[in-house]
Amino acid sequence: MTYVLGIDIGTSGTKTILFDEKGNNISSAFKGYPLYQPEIRWAEQNPEDWWNAVVVTINSAIQKSGVDIKDIKGLGLSGQMHGLVMIDKEGQVLRPSIIWCDQRTTKECDEITSLVGAERLIEITANPALTGFTASKIMWVKKHEPEIYEKTYKILLPKDYIRFMLTGEYCTEVSDASGMQLLDVPNRKWSDEVLEKLNIDKNLLGKVYESQEVTGVVNKVAAKLTGLKEGTKVVGGAGDQAAGAVGNGIVRPGVISSTIGTSGVVFAHTDKVTIDKKGRVHTFCHAVPGAWHIMGVTQAAGLSLKWFKDNLCGLENQNADSSGIDVYEELNREAESAKPGVDGLMYLPYLMGERTPHLDPYARGVFFGLNARHNKNDMLRSVMEGVGYSLLDCMDIINEMGITVDEVRASGGGGKSEVWRQIQADMFNSEVVTINSSEGPALGVAILALVGVGVYSSVVEACDTIIHKVTYQKPINENVELYSKYHEIYKRLYTALKPEFLYLKEKIKN
Repeated sequence: MTYVLGIDIGTSGTKTILFDEKGNNISSAFKGYPLYQPEIRWAEQNPEDWWNAVVVTINSAIQKSGVDIKDIKGLGLSGQMHGLVMIDKEGQVLRPSIIWCDQRTTKECDEITSLVGAERLIEITANPALTGFTASKIMWVKKHEPEIYEKTYKILLPKDYIRFMLTGEYCTEVSDASGMQLLDVPNRKWSDEVLEKLNIDKNLLGKVYESQEVTGVVNKVAAKLTGLKEGTKVVGGAGDQAAGAVGNGIVRPGVISSTIGTSGVVFAHTDKVTIDKKGRVHTFCHAVPGAWHIMGVTQAAGLSLKWFKDNLCGLENQNADSSGIDVYEELNREAESAKPGVDGLMYLPYLMGERTPHLDPYARGVFFGLNARHNKNDMLRSVMEGVGYSLLDCMDIINEMGITVDEVRASGGGGKSEVWRQIQADMFNSEVVTINSSEGPALGVAILALVGVGVYSSVVEACDTIIHKVTYQKPINENVELYSKYHEIYKRLYTALKPEFLYLKEKIKN
């Protein structure tokens, strides 16, 4: 039997899972780490914390499994996208990583747009300049920390820093590189034009691979630290969203995923480059060779529910602590007790600004339509519905771009919630299904590793063998009509509040 590891370097922690060649979870381990916010709208993490978590979780997963390390033939890496890791010639990290949700680079985005040209930037990188992307972070360091930039030998993404620590190789792969805004997305290679206009030396970047290709092998030092066999193959892997999509079987046209994690993502496979000229959704290279994906993102999906839980659900948290029952199970029951649409109570999930379709770092969270009849359960359901409306914004654009939607697969923590899946089925007016695995990104990169070591001939073949549908939820017609009407109001709210968001920003200067 051949075994592979799927390693997912997330924002809250790293999860490492050992899989067999049929995609069965043999053992797993998780280790968390902190996120630092030294100033308002900043978000940073220490890459050394990621590496320590990878070392600990690989050792733990191997020890729990009892599997001979000679049978672990390869590993795949997934990770939070867009994070900036800068290292010197000795391989030492020069500063904390500025990660995906950091919002400090608005001025740098304006500068990038001016230097490259708004239309040309979308033509090459398939996206407008965004605060979350890596290019604007590089420009920020150049401007504000020139001494750090001068010492920089290589620029890596989070998972690719882990690859460097495992193998000594400086490289990345197409799906994660797409989110740097330095890649020629249609041609799957670094853009000389963008790099030249931004005055970024191409030598700072690693080699670009396809996601299932072998990028190196575990070296002697890493083998000793992790417990892996020296020479174990390391494949390209994928950014977390592309990895999760592979783990969800989104590897052919017509099958869409809707993922509710900290952020929310609607993800569609396409066999040809399809770019929204307005830049409302992202087009990236997929982890499937010769394919791309379209992705709409809402910044605070599961984060909105977590915020509600942490701040307004003290009793539920206490009950969960005393009973040992997951607090989210209780929240699902409470949300289900409120009626769809909650009599016009709406929530705008803009706790971290918003990406799709607004590209507005200054947007704020809002409850609208409260009256004296509403209670906490109504507010809870409105949070879940507000996230659903935001995902529907993404789905509408994907439909507008001519992408066929035959089936929606729910995943992430929100995908475990039956009431949240039903809300999505009703809003999308489409069947929502779940599959036999909830391991998402870790399974996705394990599948890529299985292809890389030769167990399967292609990513599609591996997914067809490993992934099967389990649950089905069909839309309820009366809810479809109700949510369609409310969604029109939801969209008007942002338009009405946009100038007020900006006015608030100017008044309080954050």
